[in-house]
Amino acid sequence: MTRTPHTTLPSPPRPRLRLAPHDDGPRAIDGAWWPRSYDLLAELPGLLAGLPRTWGHITSVMLNGADWSSTPGRTLVAGQVVRLRRTLTAAAVHTVVLLAPGRGRWDLLVVPPDTPEEAAGPIMERAAEEGSVGVPASSVAVPRARS
Repeated sequence: MTRTPHTTLPSPPRPRLRLAPHDDGPRAIDGAWWPRSYDLLAELPGLLAGLPRTWGHITSVMLNGADWSSTPGRTLVAGQVVRLRRTLTAAAVHTVVLLAPGRGRWDLLVVPPDTPEEAAGPIMERAAEEGSVGVPASSVAVPRARS
């Protein structure tokens, strides 16, 4: 009998994620995420794995459909079904919305993948620190290097 060597799948890269403190109360933006690409199916497992366990199981993700590669209406992440919805509203251009039934909703500013590191860091910091109620996502300037 031949044994097949056990191979482990590589874990997704650690997400580039900056979250606001939990005890600040309601916020318009709950943090920032800087994905490595616009391929949601490749990026989503790392993002969800990097979230605090207290956020619970994310069952729905809403994103701006203009930037992201085409995606199905749902996908499996860590053995759990996650619904994927798109929006083309101007208010959500640089955000991703994460929903967990009975736990809450979290809005993350999305820093475009092609943003230089020296620009992305301060943007993520501001989003996590200044994303309180009354500061809309559009007020956090996100440079666009895409043509």
